[in-house]
Amino acid sequence: MTTPTSLGVDQVGTRIHDLTVIDVRTPGEYSSGHLPSAHNVPLDQLDRALPALTEAAGRGGLLFVCASGARSAQAARKLSARGVDAATLDGGTNAWSDRGHDLHRPEGARTTWGMERQVRLAAGSLVLVGLLVGLVLPWALLLSAFVAGGLVFSAVTDTCGMAAVLARLPHNRPRAADLDTTLAALRG
Repeated sequence: MTTPTSLGVDQVGTRIHDLTVIDVRTPGEYSSGHLPSAHNVPLDQLDRALPALTEAAGRGGLLFVCASGARSAQAARKLSARGVDAATLDGGTNAWSDRGHDLHRPEGARTTWGMERQVRLAAGSLVLVGLLVGLVLPWALLLSAFVAGGLVFSAVTDTCGMAAVLARLPHNRPRAADLDTTLAALRG
């Protein structure tokens, strides 16, 4: 098993044309802005894409990207466990954009909030509902406590169950044809 490599923005900037860039965010996040030439393979579709990703890695460098680097590191570790070399972009698309590099935004693409923003809205809403309903029904405060515990667990383990659930919502799901087209492009 190989250890995934983390590349800085400057390193990726000089090598981007030699890398197969895989954005593991949801399709909505991807359409809001991604690295040039990036292919969208959502993290939860990685197993399905494994044969195409293995082929692409055999032709050159494979770079996983997400918003901040957490999901891309997870993807790189998953492929590394299967013997496929992959790197990640340190700081993700946020770092890429912060360093003045352009993000590609397809014309007419719908814009969806980033997953972190979706999680903040969902978690905050659940905590607020738990507190408000808790004024009448004290047991409802457990909802707020459950969400708070989930957020702490998420921070400690660097995983997010709420993001996994939100990623399954229709606006965050790839159409089958889109993923099939991406996988065909990776094989070609």
